[in-house]
Amino acid sequence: MPDAYPPENSLVIYKGRPARVKREADKLEIEIWGGEVARVRVKDVTLLHPGPLRSLAELELAPRFDPSDASLPDDVLTAWEMLAGSTTTLAELAELAYAAFTPASAWAAWLLVSDGLYFHGDVDKVIANTQEEVRQKQAARAADAAEKAAWNAFLGRVRAGQPVLADRPGYAVEDGRYLKEVEALAFGRSERSRVMAALGREESPENAHALLLELGFWDETVNPHPRRLDLPLSAPDLPLPDLADEPRRDLTRLAAFAIDDAATETPDDALSFELGADGGWAGGRLWVHVADAAALVAPDSPLDLEARGRGATLYLPEVHVHMLPLAATPLLGLGLAEVSPALSFGLDLDAEGRVIGTEIVASWVRVTRVTYEEVEARIADEPFATLHRLAEAYRDQRRARGAVVIDLPEADVRVVEGQVILKPVLPLRSRALVEEAMVMAGEAAARFAIERGIPIPLASQEPPDTEERPETLSGMFALRKTLRRRQYRVSPVSAGEEPAGHAGLGLAAYAQVTSPLRRYLDLVAHQQLRAALGQTTEGSRARQPLSEQQVLERIGAAEAILGSLREAERLSEQHWKLVYLKRQGKWRGDGIVVEQRQPWRLLQGKRNDLVVIPELGLETTVLKDAGAMHLGAEPALDSRVSLSLASVDLPRLDARFRPEM
Repeated sequence: MPDAYPPENSLVIYKGRPARVKREADKLEIEIWGGEVARVRVKDVTLLHPGPLRSLAELELAPRFDPSDASLPDDVLTAWEMLAGSTTTLAELAELAYAAFTPASAWAAWLLVSDGLYFHGDVDKVIANTQEEVRQKQAARAADAAEKAAWNAFLGRVRAGQPVLADRPGYAVEDGRYLKEVEALAFGRSERSRVMAALGREESPENAHALLLELGFWDETVNPHPRRLDLPLSAPDLPLPDLADEPRRDLTRLAAFAIDDAATETPDDALSFELGADGGWAGGRLWVHVADAAALVAPDSPLDLEARGRGATLYLPEVHVHMLPLAATPLLGLGLAEVSPALSFGLDLDAEGRVIGTEIVASWVRVTRVTYEEVEARIADEPFATLHRLAEAYRDQRRARGAVVIDLPEADVRVVEGQVILKPVLPLRSRALVEEAMVMAGEAAARFAIERGIPIPLASQEPPDTEERPETLSGMFALRKTLRRRQYRVSPVSAGEEPAGHAGLGLAAYAQVTSPLRRYLDLVAHQQLRAALGQTTEGSRARQPLSEQQVLERIGAAEAILGSLREAERLSEQHWKLVYLKRQGKWRGDGIVVEQRQPWRLLQGKRNDLVVIPELGLETTVLKDAGAMHLGAEPALDSRVSLSLASVDLPRLDARFRPEM
């Protein structure tokens, strides 16, 4: 920067633009190329030539250097060849290249230096690049120019809506490279996208998803939601230890049934029933056999740490991402081998079907796999008839204690070989039978642990604000919104301490213990119960149970990931339901009104009612003209309405339905 004021009518550079000094004062007054006049500080300008420069128009006489043209005028080329690799000044460069140092030649020389191809530096120190440096810069500029051309061509294709798949016209290799960063935004791995910004589109995962669909880079089968939540999409690849050589009770004499959906991959629970001496429940025993995952997975082992980080098996319609290595399923799954290892919960019953005693043993069981539908057809046969009566009695006991029953329509969605299979979940008695038996085992395990001071995770839930227990869909929908979030705590180990109850189930204490292959906290409960019973793991000696603090730490680790797992499952089910609807084309069906929007929510003569579509297990809003439906302006709650599909917005997980007149 100059130490003194540049003289009037001198040539200076201000913010990269040529300017003429008009006069000196406390601040310089300069005329900038284009006619603008400004007052600036002396340190903000660089003197190129002392003048006199009467008009900036004189600079138009300067020889022009076109950066897009790699060639130089002969005199300038000669000057560069003479100076290559050496240092000079701007004035000397102007003299050598243009035979005079004038404002015009100074400006021309400065353009050469500013461009940087043949020269670089500042006014007092101009460095002439070597031939190799010039070749490298030219190659880099050529690559930049090619990249810019490819980028502009890509944007042109995108704006024109041309597909980018390789087997379609208009495809260029660069398209995939550019769209990978849009894909990163759609997957939630990035918050910015150069492509989206250049197209003037909001940089959101949903908009990125929409663009990828428009261009054919993605199709409807891409489910981005688990990756947005940063969840693993493959099972752990860890070796399994040998099953511990330990005493196990032989329960193979009992008929044991693993009742599940036909597509279930990990059968991890089964039921047996031993009648009492009088042939009734009194003195009888319900056995709930559970896959003995803790026999292989010791606390703080690599398998345990991996399962802890995953929290649970991730159930997506297109894939099940197992919490434990895949090899654990054939080894531990009940009914997958002739005889299976289990941790069996023996529940002793009184005449009313209440649990009055619990025994937990490591066992061998012989299990037959049956589906819900098969059991439903045999519900009058033993042992299913007794199991069904017991389940009903236990359910009635829970309801008498205020258990909350939410029975909204559900639909199971699976993707098999690219086909979306959507089936309503039927309210089968066999399904309720299994659910009640699992809850009974959870209550018994919680009591067992509390009575013996064994710290295990307990699932608890505060009661809702209302004591009403509606039976209509609309009533249950409204009740669901009042339910408190389930929490996990440690079973009390101090004398006199009360456990945290589970109001939703109508239980004073409850632990989840029937799915240790699929849920980490179930696995922790099994590890604790086995340790307290003196069972060995991995062939080693029996372990001491974990402390209350250690169990709390495991609860915290699981809760940190469980929310993301459930969200990924919910969003993925919605995604594939909408794919199913898109493939159906002109879908028509029935919905049931479960919520009426109040008059103050009317918008432009339309009201927005919430309906449940039982066939799809889908909750959605239906916009309709007030008073225009055959049901009237105010369709009654729980009334059935005929609907047709209006549109599907897959990126935003939104389906619109219209009422059929």
